[in-house]
Amino acid sequence: MTLDKAQDTEFVRFWNEVLEPKFTRYRHILQGGLSRHSAAIIPNLPIKKGMSVLDVGCGWGDMSLQVAEMVGDEGRVVGIDCVDAFLEEARKDAAAHGLSNTEFRRGDAEIALPESEFDYVVARFGTMFFKNPVAALRRMRLALRPGGWMTHIVWRRREDNPAWQAAKDIVLRHLPPPGEDADTCGPGPFSMGNQEMVEIMMKSAGYEEISFKRVDEKIMVGTTPEECIAFALAIGPAGEVFREAGEELAEAKRSVIEAEMREFFDGQERDEVGIWVPTSSWVITARNPG
Repeated sequence: MTLDKAQDTEFVRFWNEVLEPKFTRYRHILQGGLSRHSAAIIPNLPIKKGMSVLDVGCGWGDMSLQVAEMVGDEGRVVGIDCVDAFLEEARKDAAAHGLSNTEFRRGDAEIALPESEFDYVVARFGTMFFKNPVAALRRMRLALRPGGWMTHIVWRRREDNPAWQAAKDIVLRHLPPPGEDADTCGPGPFSMGNQEMVEIMMKSAGYEEISFKRVDEKIMVGTTPEECIAFALAIGPAGEVFREAGEELAEAKRSVIEAEMREFFDGQERDEVGIWVPTSSWVITARNPG
């Protein structure tokens, strides 16, 4: 299952070379925000002591470590991700927590996963970026033992996620949308927002007993308006538009874009921690019939 660097696709190289430094810079925002969605769900999943669990697109591994506590010493958790720097941090954190039942591997669910090895598969905000979602979802199913379950968390529709979409709407008022040949992180964060479409994908991938649960959470998108703006222009839908517009055009429009973003973020909920904006996700659970 380990992905050799010689096999890296353009998608994997883009994540390691372009996106990783930006994600690492804003880890405190990203991990804190994403974990609010998984924290609402993971403790209630039927993950028991002794289970073997696969975490697809594990990132910095915080959810993997949470699951590792649930399965105990007699269980195991394997986290896979294609970003080397994320995996290094995940291994450090696992060691710091004294968890010997957790392993982190360099891998790509679109290329290969082990088969019939796990009791449960989880994924948090990673499956939306699959270029070939049905094939990758099928590989996730085949990684399960017969009767095993999977749960993945994805963003709902763009209009339900102002934390990500509002900044993009502002940028698009001043810059052109990315072209078809743009370097992107994949199909996009809202590619699995449509329940009916995703249910068809899941059935095509061979799953049964598919269920959807909606989770609404406000997440902190910056400690100050300045950090909110910097974060929005570095990562996510707005950042992609800004980057792909080219430095000359983007910088020429920066002042007006930042002014409009400041007005938006100033109007959001704020406390001593930071600025909070609504997000909404689907938690999708399904069974491998075997």
